[in-house]
Amino acid sequence: MRMAEHSELYAFVGHENPTILLHAQRSGGGHRVGDVCDPDAVAAYAREAQIDIAMVSSDEPLAAGVVDALAAQGTRAVGPTRAGAEIEWNKVFARELLAEVAPEAVPILRVARTPAEVEDAFAAFGSAPVAVKPAGLTGGKGVKVMGPHLADHEEARSYALQLLEQGGPGEAVLVEERIDGAEFTIQAISDGRTVVFPNATYDYPYRFDGDEGPGTGGMGSLSLPTPTLPFMTPAHYTQACEIVQRVIERLGALGRHFSGVMNSGFFATAEGVKVIEFNARFGDPECMNIMSLFEGSWAGAMESIAAGTLSAADVPLRSEASVVLYLVSPDYALRKGGPYEFTLDRAAIEAEGGHVFFSSAVSAGGDAYRTVGTSRAVALATTAPTLEQARARVAGWAERVPVLEWRRDVGDGAYLDGLTELVRAEAGAGA
Repeated sequence: MRMAEHSELYAFVGHENPTILLHAQRSGGGHRVGDVCDPDAVAAYAREAQIDIAMVSSDEPLAAGVVDALAAQGTRAVGPTRAGAEIEWNKVFARELLAEVAPEAVPILRVARTPAEVEDAFAAFGSAPVAVKPAGLTGGKGVKVMGPHLADHEEARSYALQLLEQGGPGEAVLVEERIDGAEFTIQAISDGRTVVFPNATYDYPYRFDGDEGPGTGGMGSLSLPTPTLPFMTPAHYTQACEIVQRVIERLGALGRHFSGVMNSGFFATAEGVKVIEFNARFGDPECMNIMSLFEGSWAGAMESIAAGTLSAADVPLRSEASVVLYLVSPDYALRKGGPYEFTLDRAAIEAEGGHVFFSSAVSAGGDAYRTVGTSRAVALATTAPTLEQARARVAGWAERVPVLEWRRDVGDGAYLDGLTELVRAEAGAGA
């Protein structure tokens, strides 16, 4: 949406996303459906459409080397090369690099590549609770933690062995200490040297209210008018920003080009921050928080990123709260079903100050839409002077959409109070 405001937008997409198609059409641009992970196909479309500057902001195309293919033909691109994006698609590499630049932020971990190494890893942790992570990309759904996902060490061990078997030769699994803290993310924007840090965002990663059910790609997210969230201290924010800066500098020193967005996940704990993961592109849904607050020209910001002249002035953000709420099919993260048809009056929501972002959905004519696959269907976003106001607006719009489901505690003050108490309790336990 922001790219279409000051440019002609041409999009290479995996399916005809109604939001992308609408803004491409309004801008005078166009689109093509194809394999977004085929670097040659994306590069060919860029040549055909005479693209001045491209942005690649999805995990699998970055891992496939789409930016490399664009750069090879002289098309300016915002986004890391495949080598730069390894910070996301290889968690072992990410942990090793983090240990070099910020060892205090690395959870205790063991890397296992064989069943015997899995057994050794669990023996090393004893009875301590752990998290099990596949080394590669999983769309935000592969990490499982003892407590919410895994009942005990036996179940965690079985899951680690299952990941190794599914991954084939060379697959690695990370077994890490479970960190008890509150999660937050920072959508750091960089040209490879300068880094601009927006306010922290919070993502709701579980399917049902109260963080029940399976982990998901995110059921909603929020940000406040301040850099921090209620459960964070200024020191948490500062430390997190410093870590991201060091990581981007280290990637550059290694000759791994990184530009665009580093969506970094952290735990706020009594001892400071611990890194959950790095993503080499905007977070979903957290991107919508930042872009809903953005008041400049994103095309202009892309020009600065590509030229290596980025400054904070290129990323002006309103000092308001923002809330994003995902509406999903009833089977999302539970089973395979659908497709589901639903109705949504996009024009009415936009007229009331909201933003509508379709994800896994296509138009079925008029105000009717149909889900695609079993992923999230559509997001509603808005900004307001206070979190309470923003939350009330998106919840009111969600009530108008039949069939789809959504979390009703996104943006709830009592929920955030609970996270604050969690961090305080950990501080007391460690005193």
